[in-house]
Amino acid sequence: MIDLKEGNPLIRAAVRAGMSEPTARKYARSGLMPSAVKVPHTWRTRPDPYAEVWAEVEALLRQDGGLEAKTIWTALNERYTGRFSVGQLRTLQRRLHAWRAKSGPAREVFFPQVHYPGEQAQSDFTDMGELAITIAGEPFAHLLYHFVLTYSNWEAVMICPSESFEALSAGLQGALWRLGGVPVEHRTDNLSAATHELQESRGRDFTARYRELLEHYGLRGSRNFPGNAHENGDVESGNGHLKNALDQRLRLRGSRAFDSRASYEAFVQSCVCARNATRAERLAEERAHLRPLPAQPLPSYRELYATVSRSSVIRIGTRHYMVPSRLIGRRLRVRLHADLVELEYRGAQVAVMERLVGAEKERIDYRHIIHSLVRKPGAFRRYAFREALFPRLEFRRAYDALQVANDAGADLEYVRILHLAASDGEQLVQGALAALLAEGAIPTYEAVRERVRGARTRMGVPDLVIGPVDLSCYDRLLSSTASSGAQVCP
Repeated sequence: MIDLKEGNPLIRAAVRAGMSEPTARKYARSGLMPSAVKVPHTWRTRPDPYAEVWAEVEALLRQDGGLEAKTIWTALNERYTGRFSVGQLRTLQRRLHAWRAKSGPAREVFFPQVHYPGEQAQSDFTDMGELAITIAGEPFAHLLYHFVLTYSNWEAVMICPSESFEALSAGLQGALWRLGGVPVEHRTDNLSAATHELQESRGRDFTARYRELLEHYGLRGSRNFPGNAHENGDVESGNGHLKNALDQRLRLRGSRAFDSRASYEAFVQSCVCARNATRAERLAEERAHLRPLPAQPLPSYRELYATVSRSSVIRIGTRHYMVPSRLIGRRLRVRLHADLVELEYRGAQVAVMERLVGAEKERIDYRHIIHSLVRKPGAFRRYAFREALFPRLEFRRAYDALQVANDAGADLEYVRILHLAASDGEQLVQGALAALLAEGAIPTYEAVRERVRGARTRMGVPDLVIGPVDLSCYDRLLSSTASSGAQVCP
């Protein structure tokens, strides 16, 4: 229109506007802009297939607004067989979408929050199973403790086996000392590691141990209401973003397999460092508002005492750990870490083992008791932890084969095989059992021992024969007639 007012020919104005000359002539005659001429499309191009049954559809929606279009379409087809085609499902979906916008129930509203530097930190545990990490060829089931500052979004993580107080304590303290300061408030959801159920009100409150941790750092504790995870929104959304970032790096790496836990931990920390690098400016601003750390951190383990039973087992909570039999009757100091159990006797460490989590209820090491069991083979069949005495599948299959061949002598034969594994090496015995089972031979103790000896010979490990020791030199040394210059043992 401007080009025409400036005296340009109609055809030139049409070309510059990107339209044909007849279309330009139509707009020139009407004196209206194209946007003013266009009429909104509000009419239907075909009959509404749901017009006659819409009252029934609305009744269903008022009964339960969460019903999906496909559910309603299926119900209508059951009532009116063959009346509605599959192609009309999309029509019903559009109708429901429009109805919910005009007449549907109110939806939950989320309220954006304003965060201030140094005011709040949030933390949570998140399951990392979906990343399918393996370590040394074995699936690595683990959680991440995730700490986030709500203002700068600076984060810290720690790998842990379970959602325990020890993991919460170690993760929170590690994050604060890495950060170099303390915010005003620490917020969590209703973690069992930090809260417990109140018997009278059926509500939840902080545990005494968690209160002690908060008081040590001068933190104000808060938690969201049960079922409202969005109140811990920064770390909740951060969980998803962090796992996605790790997944992308794993894809670039081309493998989800790691040689050791240490290499996987280094991989996770490198990803977190890269994410924190983009938050340096806001973190510097936030650090200026943080309060100082205490003189030293609290121990991130729980200390208790346990006495070793006559079965060479200590009980910690509902879980059982086997220890060397020489400790039977001794009272041990137990340090329960997030992922380890340390055992001390009179100030000396006597054992360190992985902490049991989840469905694991006992950790039994046959090497600690086999010297007694081989003298009491009759105890094997009804031993409370018998299943733990099959360290590999081949051992279980061997015992089953021994039972079929000679049930009465199976226990003695198997216990002797287990003793051989403890003395000569579990891997060698496993290989011997696998070979005998593959041949269909009965895996007796003698047969297994011969195979193990053969394997050791092929490995270049000779069987040493130690002859009797000549003790006569000691007799001469201790003789009352020996002089000070007497000959000593060669």
